[in-house]
Amino acid sequence: MVGLGEDKQEVMQVMDDMVAAGVDFLTIGQYLQPTRKHAPIDRFVTPDEFKSLEVIAYSKGFHMVSSSPLTRSSHHAGDDFEKLRQNRMSAQK
Repeated sequence: MVGLGEDKQEVMQVMDDMVAAGVDFLTIGQYLQPTRKHAPIDRFVTPDEFKSLEVIAYSKGFHMVSSSPLTRSSHHAGDDFEKLRQNRMSAQK
Protein backbone atom coordinates (compact mmCIF):
# COMPACT_ATOMS: atom_id res chain seq x y z
CA MET A 1 0.00 0.00 0.00
CA VAL A 2 1.20 3.47 -0.83
CA GLY A 3 -0.10 6.83 0.31
CA LEU A 4 0.89 6.52 3.98
CA GLY A 5 3.82 8.95 3.87
CA GLU A 6 6.48 6.73 2.33
CA ASP A 7 8.97 8.26 -0.10
CA LYS A 8 10.01 6.76 -3.43
CA GLN A 9 13.37 5.57 -2.07
CA GLU A 10 11.59 3.58 0.65
CA VAL A 11 9.37 1.93 -1.96
CA MET A 12 12.43 1.10 -4.10
CA GLN A 13 14.18 -0.41 -1.06
CA VAL A 14 11.17 -2.60 -0.25
CA MET A 15 11.12 -3.83 -3.85
CA ASP A 16 14.85 -4.63 -3.69
CA ASP A 17 14.41 -6.46 -0.39
CA MET A 18 11.50 -8.48 -1.78
CA VAL A 19 13.42 -9.51 -4.90
CA ALA A 20 16.43 -10.45 -2.75
CA ALA A 21 14.12 -12.67 -0.68
CA GLY A 22 12.87 -14.45 -3.80
CA VAL A 23 9.49 -12.72 -4.12
CA ASP A 24 8.39 -12.40 -7.75
CA PHE A 25 4.78 -11.17 -7.45
CA LEU A 26 3.94 -7.63 -6.33
CA THR A 27 0.69 -5.78 -5.75
CA ILE A 28 0.72 -2.02 -5.15
CA GLY A 29 -2.48 -0.19 -4.20
CA GLN A 30 -3.61 3.08 -2.66
CA TYR A 31 -4.03 3.08 1.10
CA LEU A 32 -7.59 4.07 1.97
CA GLN A 33 -8.36 4.94 5.58
CA PRO A 34 -11.01 2.38 6.63
CA THR A 35 -12.23 4.33 9.68
CA ARG A 36 -11.30 7.48 11.58
CA LYS A 37 -9.49 5.25 14.09
CA HIS A 38 -6.97 4.21 11.42
CA ALA A 39 -4.00 6.17 10.09
CA PRO A 40 -5.05 9.00 7.78
CA ILE A 41 -4.20 9.05 4.08
CA ASP A 42 -1.03 11.08 3.54
CA ARG A 43 -1.61 11.58 -0.19
CA PHE A 44 -3.30 10.09 -3.21
CA VAL A 45 -0.84 8.50 -5.63
CA THR A 46 -1.53 9.33 -9.28
CA PRO A 47 -2.26 6.67 -11.91
CA ASP A 48 0.97 7.72 -13.69
CA GLU A 49 2.94 7.05 -10.49
CA PHE A 50 1.36 3.60 -10.21
CA LYS A 51 2.36 2.87 -13.82
CA SER A 52 5.90 4.07 -13.12
CA LEU A 53 6.14 1.81 -10.06
CA GLU A 54 4.93 -1.12 -12.19
CA VAL A 55 7.61 -0.50 -14.83
CA ILE A 56 10.30 -0.18 -12.16
CA ALA A 57 9.14 -3.37 -10.42
CA TYR A 58 9.36 -5.38 -13.64
CA SER A 59 12.84 -3.96 -14.28
CA LYS A 60 13.89 -5.15 -10.81
CA GLY A 61 12.93 -8.73 -11.64
CA PHE A 62 9.32 -9.21 -10.54
CA HIS A 63 7.47 -11.65 -12.81
CA MET A 64 3.99 -10.24 -12.11
CA VAL A 65 3.02 -6.75 -10.96
CA SER A 66 -0.44 -5.34 -10.33
CA SER A 67 -0.22 -1.62 -9.60
CA SER A 68 -3.19 0.76 -9.54
CA PRO A 69 -5.13 2.84 -7.03
CA LEU A 70 -7.66 0.09 -6.34
CA THR A 71 -5.32 -2.91 -6.50
CA ARG A 72 -5.56 -5.28 -3.56
CA SER A 73 -3.80 -8.61 -3.13
CA SER A 74 -7.03 -10.39 -4.11
CA HIS A 75 -7.71 -8.03 -7.05
CA HIS A 76 -7.87 -10.25 -10.18
CA ALA A 77 -5.88 -12.84 -8.22
CA GLY A 78 -6.86 -15.77 -10.41
CA ASP A 79 -5.90 -14.01 -13.64
CA ASP A 80 -2.72 -12.59 -12.11
CA PHE A 81 -1.55 -15.97 -10.84
CA GLU A 82 -2.07 -17.49 -14.27
CA LYS A 83 0.06 -14.70 -15.79
CA LEU A 84 2.65 -15.26 -13.07
CA ARG A 85 2.77 -18.97 -13.83
CA GLN A 86 3.29 -18.25 -17.52
CA ASN A 87 5.95 -15.63 -16.81
CA ARG A 88 7.81 -18.02 -14.48
CA MET A 89 7.77 -20.71 -17.16
CA SER A 90 9.06 -18.27 -19.79
CA ALA A 91 11.86 -17.14 -17.48
CA GLN A 92 13.01 -20.75 -17.04
CA LYS A 93 13.44 -21.29 -20.79
